Amino acid sequence: MYLLKFDWNPITGIDIIGNFKLHFYSLMWVTAFVLGWFIMKRIFTKEKVSLEYLDPLFIYTVLATMIGARLGHVLFYQSELISEDFFSIFLPFRFKGGIEFTGFQGLASHGAAIGIIVGMYLYRKKYNYKSLLWILDRVVISVASGAVFIRIGNFINSEIIGKVTDSAFGVRFIQDQYYKSQIVQLTGIKDVQEAYNAVTSNPQFQNLLDVVPYRHPAQLYESFCYVFVFLILWYFYSKTTKKDQTGFLFGLFLILLWTIRFFVEFVKEPQGDEYINWFGLNTGQWLSIPFILIGLYFMFVYKPKQPVL
Repeated sequence: MYLLKFDWNPITGIDIIGNFKLHFYSLMWVTAFVLGWFIMKRIFTKEKVSLEYLDPLFIYTVLATMIGARLGHVLFYQSELISEDFFSIFLPFRFKGGIEFTGFQGLASHGAAIGIIVGMYLYRKKYNYKSLLWILDRVVISVASGAVFIRIGNFINSEIIGKVTDSAFGVRFIQDQYYKSQIVQLTGIKDVQEAYNAVTSNPQFQNLLDVVPYRHPAQLYESFCYVFVFLILWYFYSKTTKKDQTGFLFGLFLILLWTIRFFVEFVKEPQGDEYINWFGLNTGQWLSIPFILIGLYFMFVYKPKQPVL
């Protein structure tokens, strides 16, 4: 039983110069985008699409994902940043209370999804070689693979944590429980990482460890499920004729990913202010429902009005 419970207190990045830190979370995003590029290259090669369209697609996808995810988080969960720390919305720094490099934190998957759709629309307007849905049907395969690594990055960062659990599988997120300034004050150890380490390894601070609850590793639940989303999409793309049914893969992606998100929300802590909380469902769940309905439409209802180019 206890083998399935553990304390999570990792090094979240590498200190480079001064306050600049190379976050492993950022590396997970880089991994997601690079893997996505290779997947799309294989798809383009297989379908004999010129690779000259690949790099612009990559640029549009990166920008659309990051901008959409950031704006989505601010609008859906942390709108107070607009008045309290406006420039932190667009820059990887926190300006309130002094300048601190934070990396791009606070990214919402719902915003990323909307951003990608808008980005692909703008991309298709400039590079008119296939239909918008042809592009979306294939881009979502890369997106699904990338989502696996993004949630691993969230786990490394001890963010998007789960609710407290007494089940056999749980994680104590030390760095979520105690803020940096708080852990320094409680332990009397000036180095933040050493202070966190002391909580888990020094019996002197056992009292601090004991009050940290075991939680669902919601990030790992999602990451694990997204592996299967990617495999299912790749199967339908490479082993069936469904790739030729316009909108099918896009719709399947929306249904699978947002259904997973809907159910994982039951074991997740709120990510910010819950602006929507109706009938026992939180903001993330209500935002997921429209995506699922759109997915059902493209899988079972949508018929292209003209032949795909």
